[in-house]
Amino acid sequence: MSGTERGAARAELSAIGQALAILGDRWVLLILQRAFLLRIRTFAGWRDALGISESVLAARLKELVSHEIFELAAYRNGRTRYEYRLTERGLRLWSLLVAIHSWERDWTDRGLPPLLHELCGADATPYLGCGACRRPMSARDTRTEPGPLATFARIGPPRQHRRTVRPGATPDLIGYCPDSMEILGDRWSTTVLAAAFLGTRRFVDFQSGLGIAPSVLTDRLRRFVELDVFDPRPDGSYRLTDKGLAFFEVFAFLVDWAQRELPAPQGSALAITHRPCGAALDPVLLCTACGQALHRREVRFSLVSPPG
Repeated sequence: MSGTERGAARAELSAIGQALAILGDRWVLLILQRAFLLRIRTFAGWRDALGISESVLAARLKELVSHEIFELAAYRNGRTRYEYRLTERGLRLWSLLVAIHSWERDWTDRGLPPLLHELCGADATPYLGCGACRRPMSARDTRTEPGPLATFARIGPPRQHRRTVRPGATPDLIGYCPDSMEILGDRWSTTVLAAAFLGTRRFVDFQSGLGIAPSVLTDRLRRFVELDVFDPRPDGSYRLTDKGLAFFEVFAFLVDWAQRELPAPQGSALAITHRPCGAALDPVLLCTACGQALHRREVRFSLVSPPG
């Protein structure tokens, strides 16, 4: 697919579809994570930290600049060099990345660094809340109404890269374990999970709604069952497990970021409502210790290696 064709395909996608096309990639997520967590800004910094090939890194950084998540900035170090700085649009992805960390903390057996809330001095142990009523929010107490053009034809992402999840890969030492990379590190995996949150249950409905090849869908469903994200039922349907439902925290921030930041065809949005208070989706991360909303400048990860 040429650059012009990719641009035309992207223009037809919903905001969520565009977000999946941008963020549903293992290397993109790891580049962003290092930008936030380790404040890496240079090509050489990411290359050395991730062990990524220079051609793949260059392609991903070019995409992130084109989507206005990074911007190039000149600086002097003997001679003029360039670094990649997060834009305001990029900085707003912070909540999404923390939500991934929170899901891994709760649903995998890895020891992850705590997120310290400087206002109260405690481990924040973030959880998803409603920005309107500040009560906890989950997939079970929300209602989703798609716009008239919010079909999966506008949500399914175009193919841009080969799948970058590596089975059996060594876990990332500071986050993003293989479980979350199987879900978010591949565009089709993330799209299948999004369809499940919106009520899709059967193979034929996933296939027809997403336009996904049967072999690809079979592989993704198998992996989700192995990860205990989907529960296959005797009637042939696939239901989200508690582990899968808990990923709604990540999905909520992805939808919110996408629909606030990315232009899309009118009528292609999803309206998600918090049923207990009737407010539109406005996800926030709340501190378990003090109940206050978490803000990027008021929290930090403690990178001291956890025991064991």
